[in-house]
Amino acid sequence: MRHIIRLSFRNLCAALAALLFTSSLANAQDGSGAAPAPPKEPPQITWHAWGDALFETAKRENRHILLDLNARWCHWCHFMERRTYAHPDVRELVARGYLAVRVDQDANPDLASRYGDWGWPATIIFDPQGNEVAKLQGFQRPSLMSMILYVVRNQPEQIPKLPTERAFAKSATAFLDEAQRTRILDLMDKSYDTEHAGWGRRLKFLRPDMVEFALRAARRGDKIMEQRVRASLDAAIALVDLEWGGIYQYSHKRDWSAPHFEKLMWSQAQNMRLYALAYKQLGDEKYLDVAQSLYGYLTTYLRGPQGAFYTSQDADVDAETLGEDFYKLSAVERARQPKSPPIDKNRYARENGWAISGLLAVYDVTGDQAVREHAIRAAEWVLANRALPGGGFSHGDNDRGGPFLSDALAMARGLLDLYAATGDVRWLREAEKTGDFMKAMFAHAAAGFMTTAKPAAGAAAFAKPYFNIEENIRLARFSNIIHRVSGKARFREMAVHAMRYLTTDEVTKERRFLVGIVLADEELAVEPAQITVVGAKTDDRAKRLHRAALKLAFSYRHIDWWDPAKEALPNPDVTYPPLDRPAAFACANQICSLPVFEPEGLAPVVQRMLQQRVVRRAEN
Repeated sequence: MRHIIRLSFRNLCAALAALLFTSSLANAQDGSGAAPAPPKEPPQITWHAWGDALFETAKRENRHILLDLNARWCHWCHFMERRTYAHPDVRELVARGYLAVRVDQDANPDLASRYGDWGWPATIIFDPQGNEVAKLQGFQRPSLMSMILYVVRNQPEQIPKLPTERAFAKSATAFLDEAQRTRILDLMDKSYDTEHAGWGRRLKFLRPDMVEFALRAARRGDKIMEQRVRASLDAAIALVDLEWGGIYQYSHKRDWSAPHFEKLMWSQAQNMRLYALAYKQLGDEKYLDVAQSLYGYLTTYLRGPQGAFYTSQDADVDAETLGEDFYKLSAVERARQPKSPPIDKNRYARENGWAISGLLAVYDVTGDQAVREHAIRAAEWVLANRALPGGGFSHGDNDRGGPFLSDALAMARGLLDLYAATGDVRWLREAEKTGDFMKAMFAHAAAGFMTTAKPAAGAAAFAKPYFNIEENIRLARFSNIIHRVSGKARFREMAVHAMRYLTTDEVTKERRFLVGIVLADEELAVEPAQITVVGAKTDDRAKRLHRAALKLAFSYRHIDWWDPAKEALPNPDVTYPPLDRPAAFACANQICSLPVFEPEGLAPVVQRMLQQRVVRRAEN
């Protein structure tokens, strides 16, 4: 459950008036009749370290904890630091009753997963026992922050109680029922902005699951969905930086005209994937142009010297030069500036996993070996520098906690994508190891997967494990497809375990976009488009067939490239006949094709199979 604090304006004003009156009275009535001395300047805020010791000190000293959860790239985080936390009233109130802690959410995936719905900056206030008492979304003015800090300490009865997290009982089935599916898709339908395109009205950006679902519906002949997804993809091009490449995070106006200028790895990777997939299916060259623009930005600005990728680029240059001023300059004019928006040069496993998958989506449509090589080098760097025993990954160089599900999940998906892109079974085996690590480390006894096996801190608020819905969706989809690729039943069991959390009413009745659960439900029940290229990896004819397989416009797919002379097929669920030349075989909808020898013959064969009645697989 999510809840934004809403304090009564009357109570807040009364509290602030009481505070000001008490302060004025103390200054004026010193018994001497003399004019009061000027108030002493309150101390600068001391920012403490996050951890168990912080909560132990808060309890011992009866102080509240003020958590400023921010991001290096975040414009409003910088603004709040300079304006709100520098304000004398806020500093005074913090000094009187709070322990303040500032945390970079990118460096702390467990806190980012828990509080991500509040946006950045997120302000979380804990009582001395470590219970959450208030959650604030976005920038807070000094006057409002002062009132809230005072009321929390001095009039706690005026603070609306945050709802307790409801315990879930695992679903009896791994599949959505019709009412749940209808509820989710009705919200998708009603949230579409018919005037300006895109799903959602407050912030505009491409929502990956929405776009992917709409593309699938369009491929099945849904003309309304095709119109909507085209309009949304076209509108989102307004967020692309036409000078440097890359895409801004979102627009805060419905018409896509007011970008927030930070460039995050998630945005680059997901939009590379979406525009590449849209180009495959819809054939519009401008979608390919966008995907290549993001690839160019990623490899020019966010790629480190050893092949791993950095995290993000700031929205602003500094306090004097904001993104809206810098990014309107041409590339030539930007090069003349003394400074550019800073880049966060942390190399996290999670962000590199996202980058690998995004790059390989571009490779699918271009066949550019340099693109694939960037993905391979990033994967090799992460395996050399972030791998943990048993198949997991650390997040960064000096993790506070962890390991975190998000790192393992992003890398597992990237490694599996590398297997499809190369046919090298090494990447599949690495992905399997990481899948096993996720099951051992993060699976909850009842259902679902936890963000981390360790609590964020030893406080009351973190006593219960936390489940991030989006992470569980991605894990269910990954586990299902690696089951299809490897044939190993334990990965299907993982997908079912995640789905028995996702298909509970506690999750499906939340008022949020959950189309990803519909995608996961469909994928668990239906066979993917499976293409197996049989032939030596040195044979140009086999290479061309593999390229044709990668270009197929399906996001739910399973691609093997098998050399019978050198290796065993990872999942020998289909027996292929010996042939005197390379061939591709396609299977879908419980149908398998005759051998296809020419690349141009592959797409029509798969398309005919998928036009047959879709067979949903029973849960057992």
